[in-house]
Amino acid sequence: MGPAVSIDQLRSALEEREEPGVAELLDVLGTVMGDAGAAGWSEPIPLKRRVYRLRFNGGHGARSVILKRSEPAVAQRNRWVAERWLPALGLGDHCATLLASASEREGQWLWQIYEDLGEDTLERQHDQPRVAATTDLIAELHVRGAGHALLPEVRSYGRDFGISFFTANVGDAIRGLDRIDGERTPQELRSLRARLLRRMYPLLADMPRRAEVLNEAGGPDTLLHGDLWRDNVFVTLWSEAARVQLIDWDHVGVGPLTYDLSTFLLRFPSAERRWILDRYRQKVSGAGLRLPTERELNVLFETAEYARFANRVSWAAMAWLHEGAEWVPIELAEIERWFDDWRPTLAE
Repeated sequence: MGPAVSIDQLRSALEEREEPGVAELLDVLGTVMGDAGAAGWSEPIPLKRRVYRLRFNGGHGARSVILKRSEPAVAQRNRWVAERWLPALGLGDHCATLLASASEREGQWLWQIYEDLGEDTLERQHDQPRVAATTDLIAELHVRGAGHALLPEVRSYGRDFGISFFTANVGDAIRGLDRIDGERTPQELRSLRARLLRRMYPLLADMPRRAEVLNEAGGPDTLLHGDLWRDNVFVTLWSEAARVQLIDWDHVGVGPLTYDLSTFLLRFPSAERRWILDRYRQKVSGAGLRLPTERELNVLFETAEYARFANRVSWAAMAWLHEGAEWVPIELAEIERWFDDWRPTLAE
């Protein structure tokens, strides 16, 4: 832990980063921690955009919490995951504990205070026992969530990752790219726009085939994490057991299990995906869920990934049209490289 700072210094450190709602956050933080933080806080440690680690000395030694700022709708989804949806599946201990929330005065932002799970993300340590334990939890989440009575509620507050996710994002990307034109648009961006449109129109035309595969082989809708990168997984190993916890449920939703599975598999080299898939297949099959053939899986994985590509295109196009954001050409060029580099998730 670094040098201790006073509550006023902590306030100044957050305000220097132009964070809103600092006063409300510190009021709630003081209530939650009570006298535990009286011995001194650390400087807030940025972990990523809008997320900080905060350490402090208490009567029982050093502790730390995670501070996360979100839009109210996103914060509400994370709260319902921790307090309602995962507990309903019997998986309530597989996410970080939500300690408290603090609303910025104008209601535009909400701070959430979580327990700190430490440093043991799957990105930092992805040995086979940790990956296996994570695969087991993902399978358990999908099995228990399949057809659950809470899915309509999750869909209402979260996202729908079915074929409508693919169709809507490809359509939004096409409409956004169509509007990036005119004399004020740099020639490089106009050329990039034309190349991406040549990617998008065939995807839209191919939607009926992809919808048919999803309908016939996608299986029942289930609860999805929606963003299964290895940074969002914490694994603690003991001699005979493992505890896996998932964080950042901002994109939680409902849809086919292949949406989560594709994200997770793509975080690993091609040579490692086979044993992960085999382990996942064994777990879900034991509970009565049948995975599609590998050819069908590749179509479903590609559909999910192309929908994510299109989503990024649509947000970049909107940023250019409304703000003239300078990063947009770089982002679109990167997405074009993703299309160029795409290969089937599973080697056939």
